Amino acid sequence: MASWSDFAAAEPTLADGIRALLQQYGPGMGYLATIRPDGGPRVHPISPVFTDDGLYCFIVDSPKRRDLERDGRYALHAYPPEDNDDEATLTGYAVPVRDARVISNLAGTLHASPDVDWRLFELTVETAMLRRHGPAGALPLAASPFLPAYARTWHAPRHLPTLVAVAS
Repeated sequence: MASWSDFAAAEPTLADGIRALLQQYGPGMGYLATIRPDGGPRVHPISPVFTDDGLYCFIVDSPKRRDLERDGRYALHAYPPEDNDDEATLTGYAVPVRDARVISNLAGTLHASPDVDWRLFELTVETAMLRRHGPAGALPLAASPFLPAYARTWHAPRHLPTLVAVAS
């Protein structure tokens, strides 16, 4: 796994494209897929937070949070743009943040209420994918000969130290 900052340093153009799609409506917005106790998928909207140090999300007490606390694997998909079929996806592990300084800084910056039962998770990056279909859309018959489709996938190098916390 890589931190968002490690991924962005390794692949800045790809990271910029993914971040642009996740923040296309202002704040970060995407669909977070987690794994239910029965192994099935669960999908919920979230607002991911990008910083120079990483990619984070505040998760309130919910089935989604319990999924991440039990099995940190996630997939994050950007909301679809209104004018094309472009897509961005990240997969990895959501790791509970335990550093009080990081929690305090992000909570203060984002005005996270201390009265709400939320937890902060860092989203590590195992794979990153960006696909640009252009204005013609994703249908092969509609593809424009002047704007070829663009697809790029990145996988975290296996030699990076893992950031995954062991569940107790």
